[in-house]
Amino acid sequence: MKIIITGVTRGLGRALAEEFIRLGHTVIGCGRGSEGVFDLRMKHGAPHNFDVVDVSNATKVGMWGARALAFGEVPDLLINNAGIMNTPAPLWTVPAEEFANVVNVNITGVANVIREFVPAMVAAKKGVIVNLSSGWGRGVSAEVAPYCASKWAIEGLTKALAEELPAGMAAVPLNPGVIDTDMLRQCWADGAGSYPKAEAWAKVAAPFILKLGAKDNGKSLSVPSFED
Repeated sequence: MKIIITGVTRGLGRALAEEFIRLGHTVIGCGRGSEGVFDLRMKHGAPHNFDVVDVSNATKVGMWGARALAFGEVPDLLINNAGIMNTPAPLWTVPAEEFANVVNVNITGVANVIREFVPAMVAAKKGVIVNLSSGWGRGVSAEVAPYCASKWAIEGLTKALAEELPAGMAAVPLNPGVIDTDMLRQCWADGAGSYPKAEAWAKVAAPFILKLGAKDNGKSLSVPSFED
């Protein structure tokens, strides 16, 4: 399979990329961290490829998409994983710039990536789009209102996209569950350490994602045993 993943420099994205490659698939990924991208490039050569891309920047995503599709291979799987968390605080104290940044990465970034890759998938009438949601995209908690809003939006965006796709394709909002990542530690500090590591999660998540297909189109799903 040819797999496109955003946010591959750390956390769930990095763990998924490594697991997919271990399983024999080709991974094309992007992330904002140049050091992480360089590390992936040094570790995994062609046919894998990794670029520094801010998904909230439509122009940069367009350039990345053009390069990724240049060889005519349509992705079998597109995973929108890139996302950020607001600093936990009551909504009325969250600075406008921080709120906008969460929206720009978590929602607009997903739309930017879909705009570049999905037309080729639709033309080929094949492929699965997985947009990472959250338990906070189906429920809420105090002090993470911007993040909750972004993930509820991903649920709606993905379900609407599912109705637009041709038969044989699928769009799935996927709740990864609660995993010990930098993002979780931003909310729960050391309390995050009681949850599974990203690498262990990926051993379950990657095979689950690889089995998704047209039968799952529009369904809100969760990675087994990692529901939050």
